[in-house]
Amino acid sequence: MLEAMTQEALLAALRLQLDWGADDALEDAPIDRTVARVAAAAAPAEVTPPAAARPGGRPGGQEAPAVLIPSRAPTPGATRAAALAAQADSLPALRAAMAEFDASPLRETATNLVFADGVTESGLMLVGEAPGGDEDRLGRPFVGVSGQLLDRMLGSIGLDRAKDFYITNILPFRPPGNRTPTDAEVALFLPFMLRHIVLAKPRHLVLLGGVAAKALLRSKEGITRLRGRWHQVTISDDQSLPALATLHPAYLLRNPAAKRDAWADLLSLQRHLASQ
Repeated sequence: MLEAMTQEALLAALRLQLDWGADDALEDAPIDRTVARVAAAAAPAEVTPPAAARPGGRPGGQEAPAVLIPSRAPTPGATRAAALAAQADSLPALRAAMAEFDASPLRETATNLVFADGVTESGLMLVGEAPGGDEDRLGRPFVGVSGQLLDRMLGSIGLDRAKDFYITNILPFRPPGNRTPTDAEVALFLPFMLRHIVLAKPRHLVLLGGVAAKALLRSKEGITRLRGRWHQVTISDDQSLPALATLHPAYLLRNPAAKRDAWADLLSLQRHLASQ
């Protein structure tokens, strides 16, 4: 009886993890974290020398004020990403460069590189954050439930993916468990994204969700503050594009009440396109 209850509890725990999106196992075997706790407890406490004996210390036990100087030097991965992106002279060449780029572990955990979909000649480019599970399996962006919602939303103002817009993501690889991309991951792939915009030559951008909006607008504000307004996205020193920030369709699925705001954004997009 006890063994059966244990199995039921384990199955329930696994179902819960799947519901939360933890569908990738990143370790070959479970980690016994009790061992780490015992080792930490047994380790001798580190003895901090008096301030006068430490470099930069002050007499009387007063600590010298810390001066944090953030490093602005690009990482080797970001440098290589920028170089590969700059060499790409076409969208197929950019896709090949992204497939070659191996500085991110996301490449190893994803099934497919998800590049783009739609029509580049449309002049309207939509940018999301990262592929989900369906996108990872099929190798196309926005084909899951949130993508289907987005297609219906754009269809309500007369836009069709087959002829009226082009769509991609900041990240070409799915983060494990559909988690939100980290700032480091976004920064690593941003050179590819900027080059993607240059090569696709859109006249207007729509930024879907906070990750895309904050990355391309270089802003720390959240999407609820950025949405509903037209901004300028700087692509290079002499090039910028008008961009509308709006809510990601995945957010709308979790928060149906926000669809009213998204509808207002769609009407703004419709008016903007009609005026061009």
